[in-house]
Amino acid sequence: ICGAGAAGVAVTKILLRAKAQDIVVCDSTGVIHTGRLPELNESKRWLAKATNPRNVRGRLEDALKGADLFVGVSGPGVLGLPALRRMAANPIVFALANPIPEIMPELAERKAMIVATGRSDYPNQINNVLAFPGIFRGALNVRARRITEEMQLAAAWAIADCISPAELNVEYIVPSVFNREVVQKVAKAVE
Repeated sequence: ICGAGAAGVAVTKILLRAKAQDIVVCDSTGVIHTGRLPELNESKRWLAKATNPRNVRGRLEDALKGADLFVGVSGPGVLGLPALRRMAANPIVFALANPIPEIMPELAERKAMIVATGRSDYPNQINNVLAFPGIFRGALNVRARRITEEMQLAAAWAIADCISPAELNVEYIVPSVFNREVVQKVAKAVE
């Protein structure tokens, strides 16, 4: 994960809850690891303790060696093709900085099997509008006092379930923001 702000922490928590086991998070200085604890704020100290089980150190390029997935929630142009080429065969790239992603999809497609961005002019638009209306509707329906990580994970699974196995392909891994089923499915899952 490239980006250790609110989005990076939220993505990390959801991936951990979904049982991902080898997450490495980078900030603008490089890989977050326990050796950096004295310089880190509270949120990044949590990331250092909860992730990076192999104790990777260095820069983003070092974190990407052999990685299957890149999740960018940072800024434009931080991922170049040489770093991308260090990833495992057929990696997945979620370059979500908007409007200019961490790597442009045309460049990422030279290595990645699946590419998603936050932009609506490319396939696989990752947009929080897929989650929030349904999460709020479901929470309101049960008069929840807070949105829990379990609710967020339920919403993620519901969004994924909006795509049938027959529809699933490298350019269609998430439903369209215009898919009318999403809100109802997410609300039901959150309830």
